[in-house]
Amino acid sequence: MTEDIPEREARSYETSQGDTIFITQRDGGFFAYQNICPHLQVELEFLENQFLDQDQEFIQCSTHGALFNVETGECISGPCLGDFLTKIEIQVHSDGGIYLTE
Repeated sequence: MTEDIPEREARSYETSQGDTIFITQRDGGFFAYQNICPHLQVELEFLENQFLDQDQEFIQCSTHGALFNVETGECISGPCLGDFLTKIEIQVHSDGGIYLTE
């Protein structure tokens, strides 16, 4: 549900296929990605639901500090510069539900 994901925060979820994804909110928009860094194929967060940098501006990999653009998933700083997080397509419904589109 949208109210579960405050502005400039992120929450992780396990899909029915067993993958871990996270959803973050920025300026009222919701963005979802697989919880895998393209550099070392490790999970991104350093603590549960801690996907963003200290200023809550960028997604940050806890392993090596790479920074990713929230809206596009592009790495803008770090060893995987120019790579992208794997985007997960979602739909936000008027009832506040967030659903994966497959």
